[in-house]
Amino acid sequence: MRAVYASAINPDDPLAALTVGDLPAPPVPDGWVTVDVKATALNHHDLWSLRGVGLRADRLPMVLGCDAAGTGPDGEPVVVHSVVSDADDPRGVSLLSEHYPGTFAERVAVPRENLVPMPTGLSFVEAACLPTAWLTAYRMLTTKGRIAEGESVLVQGAGGGVATAAVVLALAMGKRVYATSRVPAKRERVEALGAIGVEPGARLPERVDVVIETVGAATFEHSLKCAAPGARVVVSGATSGHLPAVDLRRVFAMQLEILGSTMGTRAELVELLDLVVSRDIHPVIDRVYDLAQARDAFAQLAAGDVFGKVVLTLG
Repeated sequence: MRAVYASAINPDDPLAALTVGDLPAPPVPDGWVTVDVKATALNHHDLWSLRGVGLRADRLPMVLGCDAAGTGPDGEPVVVHSVVSDADDPRGVSLLSEHYPGTFAERVAVPRENLVPMPTGLSFVEAACLPTAWLTAYRMLTTKGRIAEGESVLVQGAGGGVATAAVVLALAMGKRVYATSRVPAKRERVEALGAIGVEPGARLPERVDVVIETVGAATFEHSLKCAAPGARVVVSGATSGHLPAVDLRRVFAMQLEILGSTMGTRAELVELLDLVVSRDIHPVIDRVYDLAQARDAFAQLAAGDVFGKVVLTLG
């Protein structure tokens, strides 16, 4: 089958470890089923895998990808929840493409319970954007950030998949949303979505109740300074560095909560799909490539020249 996979580990040049070619169909353990993939989306997790973060050399070659929408074993349209129970992982779970082959292929094997019916009103391309970045953003805002208790949100690093999803979802929930970006054009795009674009480090007109943090060292001090008393600073990434300086006086004086978040549950994915359909939300998509163009798609993601999601399609 056609697949996009890690054929090596290269911390310094991840694209050099990427291969587009043919691999055998994935094994199907008991209780698992096969999905014919119609569309799948890129995430920074895929670049980290090529660098060897979360992926060991003894698991190569490994099909990359966490997101998928396609047809299930009975021909029904489905969205794949890519979190798999894994007793060998210290987290108790792993994502597809870490221990089990991922979604950048014509077919992917998953536990049957990981299939979620794809709602009408969504295309395969739109649905493929939701199970990783959008699910992560949804959990950050709701389960972790308890957005219902607040009225304002700061999203750091607008343009990335999680950040853009958080902007759209928070706006759909009726919240005031501030979003930072170093790039004026990206600030203009978040403003077109309905958010307030601000430069990194800029003073906000108010302290916010929830901060969505995926950037890390470059923005973390700003995140803490912008947080209202009792605010939740929810972290799911550290693209600019994972060791920020933290002023603990601000944390305890303002009674801030710093919360880690990764992906989400199947139940949360169902909630997200319901929200997207009921509010007529459409994922922000930067560009769609054919699977054969995966190297170009990875190069775009690695360069940071993205606003929203980059999607791969299979005929």
